[in-house]
Amino acid sequence: MDPKAKSAAKVGSAIFNLPNQLTMLRLIVSVALFCLICYGQFVLAFIFFVVGAGTDWLDGYFARKYGQVTVLGRILDPFADKVIICGTFILLASIPEINALPWGLRAWMVVVIVGRELLVTTLRSFIEERGGDFSAKWSGKIKMGVQCFNAGACLVFLSFENPVVNSPQWVQVCLIGSTWLSMASTIYSGGIYVGQAIKQIKE
Repeated sequence: MDPKAKSAAKVGSAIFNLPNQLTMLRLIVSVALFCLICYGQFVLAFIFFVVGAGTDWLDGYFARKYGQVTVLGRILDPFADKVIICGTFILLASIPEINALPWGLRAWMVVVIVGRELLVTTLRSFIEERGGDFSAKWSGKIKMGVQCFNAGACLVFLSFENPVVNSPQWVQVCLIGSTWLSMASTIYSGGIYVGQAIKQIKE
């Protein structure tokens, strides 16, 4: 085979490796998820959300296990995470039944979630452009897990007809508890990244 063709084949296989395919799948699932939420199909939306969130764990697992970490993957993976999380919360906050639940998800909370993601992305670009290390922290991974649980709890809550009245109390408790835990982990992890950025800028 021609050396140029071999090189192109290697580049192609690196770009479209299994971890990156899973990340792209997460983006496709996100679009379907958003459509289901908009049309009030919350049971199906919950299933799609679980599948989409599951690919976030799988693509990282396969990338590390088989040494398939790529530049595209480092860019695409956090982008896909932000799309599915921010998009889901934005749509959830617009649903009247969610707003009717006392102490549940509110629009200002979504602003905090989206603002944190934009801030961390900006800091990461700034630091890494200057050769610094701004890799993910455990606080960010925990934050992602709590947010996924919170979004899933919201979808389960909405799957009931007239959910404020008809949903089980344990569902409402899970929703409210995970909402405020999500807020706490979002703010805490954001503070960790800001502190790291300040330290690296000073150095």
